[in-house]
Order: sequence, then structure tokens, then C-alpha cells
Amino acid sequence: MGALAKGGLAGLAGAVVSAGSQMLLVVVLARGLDAASAGVMFTTTSLCLMVAGILRLDAGNGLIYFIARTRGERYRDISRFLRPALTPVVVLSLVAAVLVYLGAGTVAGLVALTGPSPETVATILRTLALALPVIVCADVLVSATRGFGTMRPTTLLSGILQPAAQLVLVGAVVMTGAAAGRAWALPAAWSAPAFLVLLLAALWLGHRAPYTSRTTAKHRKGSTPDLQAGTTSPRVDAVPLRSTMPPTKGRGTLHLNTAPPSEDGAGRARGATSEFWRYTGPRAFGGAVQAVFQRLDVVVVALLAGPAEAAVYTAATRFKVVGQLVNQGLAQAAQPRLIRAMADGDLSVARRLYQTATIWLVVLTWPVWLGYALLAPWLLGLFGDGYGGGAGVAVVLGVTMMVATACGMVDVVLTAAGHTASSMANMLTAIMVTITLDVVLVPSHGALGAALGWSAGVLAKNLLPLFQISRTYGLRPFGPHSLPSLRLWRSGPPGRAPQNTTGARHLRLVHSTSTPPSSIPQEAETTS
Repeated sequence: MGALAKGGLAGLAGAVVSAGSQMLLVVVLARGLDAASAGVMFTTTSLCLMVAGILRLDAGNGLIYFIARTRGERYRDISRFLRPALTPVVVLSLVAAVLVYLGAGTVAGLVALTGPSPETVATILRTLALALPVIVCADVLVSATRGFGTMRPTTLLSGILQPAAQLVLVGAVVMTGAAAGRAWALPAAWSAPAFLVLLLAALWLGHRAPYTSRTTAKHRKGSTPDLQAGTTSPRVDAVPLRSTMPPTKGRGTLHLNTAPPSEDGAGRARGATSEFWRYTGPRAFGGAVQAVFQRLDVVVVALLAGPAEAAVYTAATRFKVVGQLVNQGLAQAAQPRLIRAMADGDLSVARRLYQTATIWLVVLTWPVWLGYALLAPWLLGLFGDGYGGGAGVAVVLGVTMMVATACGMVDVVLTAAGHTASSMANMLTAIMVTITLDVVLVPSHGALGAALGWSAGVLAKNLLPLFQISRTYGLRPFGPHSLPSLRLWRSGPPGRAPQNTTGARHLRLVHSTSTPPSSIPQEAETTS
């Protein structure tokens, strides 16, 4: 629990900086550009992030899963998962970037957004296409660092560096007027920080993954493995002792054969690839669906009601990023520990983690939603003239997010239990609900219609998995650990709760049938 609190605070710090930077970025664009131009920028960047979420193939969460299950001395094995995780992601990202770059003119002509010319929209799309592979790979590598049980790289890179750099660069372009006549300037400034994040994340992982490569090479040269330090990687086989000495009573009959792992390196690489994608493959579609759900509303509003209405909708719903980032910060801290608790069938630990994260999520975000709903007319005035009409959207947003945060990180719990198919079905249901209501409501009600469609989708996305984990495992967002967790920093971890043995047996069965076989030993303690 202490590690969760520490990781959650780190995630919260990153969430505060990220949310503040993103909010100020929207203010800068809304006040520095006309509504139509700002709407085009919001729509194209949302589209870029949506495509990036699809191309990630959920490889980042796959790396978190395998690294979190590879504890202590076996961290050396993560290098064999990095290549199979990154190869398809890089290839697909490059292919998508080329297709978008070549087809940008056609796409811009088809969507026919009011405001900027199709040539301007095409230039923005081409600029974002060039940065697309970098954005995708940076996100995957930053996610991989969380598998080590630390939030520091995620907080510093994705939570602070990237959004702050975006604000500075985009603000500089807007204030200096550099975007005039240069349609590529704003998207270039927005995407440039991803290059630095990719480099720094790769360097951080480089200090972890190659360690064993050097150690293994040393062992291949015949050095004695250091069993106590846990740095050996050769295969250990039990074979009959062959010796010219006559057998002696009581003399050992076994010896260690430290055959170099390079003998079957190709087979081990194929095994790692199969193991990784056997787990991550089914989740890739779910990750893509999640990415579409998060960004689709802005694109739909732009297509059905125009970019100016999309700008109003983006400004009015920008505060939802606060809740999303706080939820993300807590979920990122708890996810590796939840995976291990669920894999071990330890429902008492899972229950503590879930209830602790939920109560903190409510305490931290409900004042924001209540305040935003009440102060929306004044707050929306910060974005400039023409944005005050989004007050109704703010009320819908506030009420919906209060319900959603009361459910906690329910989908994280569901997927950590191995129910990826159920998670995927829930997301598809939420998207279908959102799209259906958007098509019906947006043409006549604009941004408010989109908010109602989004609200219905969010409620479906949270209430369905809440029912599933409650029925199957008896896990609920509030319970005996909720209030004690608020005193955690003073009183220490709460006591161990009675185990739900029926749910625990079901949990072990789910993991034994839905997760890949692993030689990694399961340990009771959580990742530090």
C-alpha cells in the first residue's frame, strides 16, 4: 500500500502538470486562432492520437505485464520481449505514416471542413504523419518503464516534459505569428516533444535491458555464473557425471552444464514472440477500441457540426482531462501490483488496491467536477468569445465524471483478472452507444448532443465491468479499506482482509487458461 501511495502521488503530480499544460494549450489555441482554425487543430491532433492509440497494439501494457511478472534478478529477461513488442508497432506505424502522407490531400478534400482550405488541412495531416511513428513508439517505451514498479519516467516524461514542452513551443508559434502562411508550424511544434520523450525513454530502458546481455556474453566465455547475485542466464541441465576417476561411494553423480543460451537463441526468440503476442494480441483490439472511444467525439463533432463547434466542444470538455489523468496516474501506479495480485489469486490485496485507488480518485476529483459545473460560464470565458455556450456541456461532463470516478479503475481490475474479452465487449458497446447518440443528436444539438452521447458511452464503459467484477469476485469500489486508506500516510497499511476463496479459485482458473505459460515464479509480495 505504501508503494501504491508513493506511485499514486507521483502519478498525481504528473497528472496535475499535464492537465494544467493541456488546459493552457487549449486556451492559447482558442484565443490565438479563430474558432474554425482552432477546431481544425483540435480535430487533426485528436485524429493523430486516435490513430496512434490503434497502432500501439497495446504493446505498452503487454510489456508492463511481462516485466511486472519478471521480478528481481530475472529483469534481465525483458530484453527478449522488447524486440517482438516493438517490431510490428514500428512497421505498422511507418506504413500508416506513408499512407496518411500520400493520401492527405484526398482526405482533406473528402472531409471538406469549413474554415481553413483543404490545402492547409492536408499540410497539417502530412506534418502529423511524419511524427506518427515517433509518437507511437515513445508511448510504448514509456509504458514499459512502469513494469519495473516505478512511476518516475512516466511522470517526468509523459506527465511533465511532453505537455509542458508542447505548451511552450505551440505558445511561441502562436504569439510570434510564425504560423501565418506556415500550416506545418503548429502541428510541428505540437509533435516535436515526442522525439525527446522517445530518446529519453529508450535510454532509461537501455540501462536495464542490456545488463544481462553483457552478463550473458561473459558467461559464454566460460566465466562462473554468480548464482547468489542472480546474474546467470545459461541453461542448467542435470546430466550424468562422466569422469575417468572410479566411482566413489557418496560422491555426487550430477554436475551443472552451463550450455550457452545462444545454441537455441532463435527458438527462444520465437518463443518470446509467441508468448508476448498470445497475451497482448487479444488486447490490441481492445486498446484500439479504447483509443477510438477517447478521441472519437471531437472528430464526429467536426464532421457533423463543423470545426467551430468542435472547438467549443473541446474547450467545454477539456476539464475531463483532469479526471482522466488523475485516474491514469493512480491506475499506472496500481496496475503492476494488480496484475501480480490477480495472477496469485490474492483477492485481499486486489480489494485493498481497488478500494484505495477509488476513494482517492473520488476525493481528488469530485470537487473539480462540482466546481466546474457551477463555474462553467465564467471558466469557459477564458477561452474567448463564442465559447460560453458550452455551459450545458460542462454540467453533463461533471455529473458523468462523478459517476465514472465512483466506479474506480474498474476496467483495469477486469483486465488484470484476465477478462480481456469482456473488457473488449464493454468498450465496443460503449462506442456503439456513443456513435448512435452522436449521429442522432449532434446535427441538431451540436456540442451538447455530443456530450450526451459521450456521457452514455462513459456510463456503459464503467457500469458494465463494475457489474462483472462484483458478480465474479465480489470486488466493489467502496468497502472496509476505503476510509482507512485516507489515513494511510499516517497509520500504515491496513490489515489483511478475509479472502474470498470462491473468487480466488475462479481467479486462478482464469489466469491458468487465459494467460501465456510462464517460467517466471509467482511471488506473494508486490512490486516495489
